[in-house]
Amino acid sequence: MGETLELASLVSLKGRRALITGAASGIGEAIAQRYAEAGAELDLVDVNAANLASAAESLRETGATVHTHVVDLSRKAEVDALWEGFGEDVPDTLVNNAGIYPFKHFVDTSEQLFRQVMEVNLFSVTWMCQHMIRLRKDRGGVIVNLGSIEALLPFKDDLSHYSVSKAGVIALTRALAREHARKGFRVNAILPGGILTRGTREAAKRILRLQFGLLKTGYEFVQRLPVGRVGRPDEVARMALVLASDLASYVHGAAIPVDGGFLTS
Repeated sequence: MGETLELASLVSLKGRRALITGAASGIGEAIAQRYAEAGAELDLVDVNAANLASAAESLRETGATVHTHVVDLSRKAEVDALWEGFGEDVPDTLVNNAGIYPFKHFVDTSEQLFRQVMEVNLFSVTWMCQHMIRLRKDRGGVIVNLGSIEALLPFKDDLSHYSVSKAGVIALTRALAREHARKGFRVNAILPGGILTRGTREAAKRILRLQFGLLKTGYEFVQRLPVGRVGRPDEVARMALVLASDLASYVHGAAIPVDGGFLTS
């Protein structure tokens, strides 16, 4: 049996460098806050330069070391350039959080929209993981991918493209965990559901204006939640901290729901 470590040591990210995508708001920003609290140096990635700068400044005020990178993750050339810029100082922790969820009926979904969703939600995750595993080789590292409960049990209307992309994230997570665990990589996924963020609020407003049917689906979703409420970004961030830390040293290829019990109801 191995040595029993103190809890403070197990949860600490001191000496670690974490790259978090979609870090300017919502779940990504909450993860950045928790990782900073645990002592990690941060590389925050987002396409929204203004929001990214604001999030980084708030973290720096707490004493965190933060680097920002404005990147359009739908463009592989920009993803490549991001990793080339690290040189030998490659992050040891990667959180693929960025994602988009434009509502569109399946029969009206264009090739352009489908490709955009796949590029951001799945392909960028693939390229980010590929770069990290290639550059860190035998040094290993931690990867936390954000999937969705929609990948396992689609519930919201007009998000078939989103469900497909997130199902791919789960499959990728499991494949990488199996293939690279012996090289020291821990790869796991979180499946959020029913989390209230700025983005989901704005989506709800658009639904209210444009399509009552989708609003009804949202109401039914909340009614089905066993806990009787929606979740907060920090509740996802706490699980992301567990998976990044040595608390999860024997967790490989897991897809962990953070959904208020939705998948069990």
